[in-house]
Amino acid sequence: MEGKSLDITEEKRNMLKEVLPEAFTEGKIDWEKLKATLGDDIEFKNER
Repeated sequence: MEGKSLDITEEKRNMLKEVLPEAFTEGKIDWEKLKATLGDDIEFKNER
């Protein structure tokens, strides 16, 4: 790839930002906003 490394994490984050811009605050994923946006369709492993 001509010396360029592909940052998959950054690419996926940018894709998510395009689809769900409301889930970001100051350029970072706001997990509470993401959860509110997706509603019952998301589950965090550390929740009981």
